[in-house]
Amino acid sequence: MLYLDVHLDVQIDSKIMLSNIPITEARNELTSLPEKLAQQGGTLAITRRGKPVLAVMTWEHYEAILETLEILGDAKLMANLHQGITEAKSAQGIDWESAKRELDL
Repeated sequence: MLYLDVHLDVQIDSKIMLSNIPITEARNELTSLPEKLAQQGGTLAITRRGKPVLAVMTWEHYEAILETLEILGDAKLMANLHQGITEAKSAQGIDWESAKRELDL
């Protein structure tokens, strides 16, 4: 298995922040949670006795996590990503117009 150490400069969006909510409160608000998460963004940590036991997030956020995990689990995609980052950092890439011509787009 190929392991790559890829470091990306990522700005964490405030919508990703985790909020805690007790399980009893979550049970009472379950039907309104989708709208609250869609409006406020982020993920909720459902707690029992103060300890997180569940995570609740929008479906879009869940799918994004799955897609990220799929990419991270694919050695070829990770190698391509690492190469692209290296090329971008060293200005070895090609401009968009040249890439479109090369790909006949």
